[in-house]
Amino acid sequence: MPQCKWIVHNLLAGYGALQISEAEMSTLYKIMSRQQWENAQSYGFYEGSEVDVKDGFIHLSAAHQARGTARKHFAGQSDLVLVSVQSQSLAESLKWEVSRGGALFPHIYGVLPLAAIIAVVSLPLVNDLHQFPEGFP
Repeated sequence: MPQCKWIVHNLLAGYGALQISEAEMSTLYKIMSRQQWENAQSYGFYEGSEVDVKDGFIHLSAAHQARGTARKHFAGQSDLVLVSVQSQSLAESLKWEVSRGGALFPHIYGVLPLAAIIAVVSLPLVNDLHQFPEGFP
């Protein structure tokens, strides 16, 4: 196991979060408004939402956390996109830290480069629930 994966594996084990697979750690997610995505495209990077800037890092979610993030932080908001981020492209700017409910969440210290983004899909709001893509965990 490469050094980076070993460290993350042991860090996650220490918090009882072994349910996160290597595959799940390789793709992370950011929910943002369509306008934020359009701004990021024009700048060539995403510097974060107001909350991200205030907290000093960009909040991301693992696949199993994304629905909870949508419910808690984006309830009732429409015109959102789900941005898929390749974690390996983030290098040392990616940190897993204790957050909501004691769970480890991925955070980016710095900007999110567009080169790290592998997909962007709409996250429509239907009957007050965000509809994730078919097959999303």
